[in-house]
Amino acid sequence: MDVLLKIIQVILSLSLLVLVHEFGHYITARIFGVRVEKFYLFFPPAIFRFKPKGSDTEFGIGCIPLGGFCKISGMIDESMDTEAMKKPPQPWELRSRPAWQRLIVMAGGVIMNVILAIVLYIAILFSWGEQYIRTDDATYGIEVSPLAEEIGFRNGDRIIAFDNGPAPESFGDIQIDLIRNQVSTVTVLRGNDTVRIDIDSEYMPAMLNTPGMFGIRLPIMVGGVPDSSLNAGAGMVAGDKFISAAGRPVMFYQDLQEVLADNAGTAIDILLLRGTDTISVPVRVGADGKIGVLLQRDASGINVTRKDYSLLKAIPAGFVMTFTNIGHYIKELGLIFSPETEAYKSVGSFISIGSIFPSSWDWQIFWNITALLSIMLAVMNLLPIPALDGGHILFLIYEMITGRKPSDRFMEIAQMAGMFLLLMIMVLAFGNDILRLFR
Repeated sequence: MDVLLKIIQVILSLSLLVLVHEFGHYITARIFGVRVEKFYLFFPPAIFRFKPKGSDTEFGIGCIPLGGFCKISGMIDESMDTEAMKKPPQPWELRSRPAWQRLIVMAGGVIMNVILAIVLYIAILFSWGEQYIRTDDATYGIEVSPLAEEIGFRNGDRIIAFDNGPAPESFGDIQIDLIRNQVSTVTVLRGNDTVRIDIDSEYMPAMLNTPGMFGIRLPIMVGGVPDSSLNAGAGMVAGDKFISAAGRPVMFYQDLQEVLADNAGTAIDILLLRGTDTISVPVRVGADGKIGVLLQRDASGINVTRKDYSLLKAIPAGFVMTFTNIGHYIKELGLIFSPETEAYKSVGSFISIGSIFPSSWDWQIFWNITALLSIMLAVMNLLPIPALDGGHILFLIYEMITGRKPSDRFMEIAQMAGMFLLLMIMVLAFGNDILRLFR
């Protein structure tokens, strides 16, 4: 059921993105009087199609849910309809239009995807606002993974700065900003000392493939004591906060773990805070270094920042969020073309896209992911690869600068080369996903 729900979300999200993108090409072509022969969601063979009375366009839905297309007359595209291009240009064809009009038609899909992201972010901010934990509000610092510890971070460090700038405002952005900006030096507050941690670029591949390098360090408390526990009846109750064990401070999970490991198979006293009272409880430590108590982290002392937006405030904030994320994605895309980062191994297909959707329906998360995917689709389509919008735009800019239009034969070869390159990227993406499934 979880997998089915993820599949439904992927198809719904990508269908919306494809429709909006292709509509951008369709509407700009129609504005300039260019004929659109076909407008399809998904790829043929068609399971539904119709042509409205008086329209030159056939609308349809294909049975292969991997995208969609808008076939514009007088354009060399993925249909490779070279026979039509051998005939003299017709007034209703794209090739009969001046270069600046063709440029707008080619950019129409990207523009619509950016507009969709702006609209979605405005709606998200207006409906749900923002909620996050500020890096400065991580009172007890960070909790580090083995990789972060190997790099030089320690439990309790408070992150102050990245290189010569401030640390990300949101704690949740620390790892992604560290990678995206290829940060070389992180400044942390360790106790009363300011420490600079130099990050070797060789760690970049590992950081890309190790989610959860940093957590918010939180005090621990008793979550419950099972009836089968060796310390059932010892006097601990849910909500008790740890102060010390065997005379050593154990405010955090790692501290308690170390004390229990050192006292495995013995009995120790644990000091707990219950409300305003301090209570000493004798407990038995098993040979495995466990006391049979459910632990949970106490987040009551962490401040959660919430921002609510009126519609007037959500509109400019939606623009800012869209173009900020465009900048972020361009940086992330740059990592893929840097072999030393091995980011190309993270390239994924529809399987990876499906994995980022939640297993339960949440409209806020769905629209956030869809807005981000819309940005990704816009930026990817601007890559100067023949067969993508960016390739067509590149040739049009060349034509506008030089006054010379590339030949139809050149465009045919470029289109085939671009399609081959895109096929190789798809093979890489599906190959990466398949490898991840067997890890």
